[in-house]
Amino acid sequence: MAQLSMFADQAPPKATPTADLDRVRRKLGALLDEARGAGAHGLPQQRRRLMQTLVPQMTRWLPPEEAELTKKAFGDVLAD
Repeated sequence: MAQLSMFADQAPPKATPTADLDRVRRKLGALLDEARGAGAHGLPQQRRRLMQTLVPQMTRWLPPEEAELTKKAFGDVLAD
């Protein structure tokens, strides 16, 4: 009997990615502090676009309410 056929009825366990929420919060906080310190027009365009890309992706790890508040905070800072 081939080894693969021995386990054909069993699906391999799915890897569940996890994130260190404290680390995500620290990084988001540092980005927000940078954006607040520079102001919307003080950030170089490339850095601003990077934040606009990273923040929504990073907030996916947070609880939904916290994610929305964080995205709103960034939106407010970058809109000024």
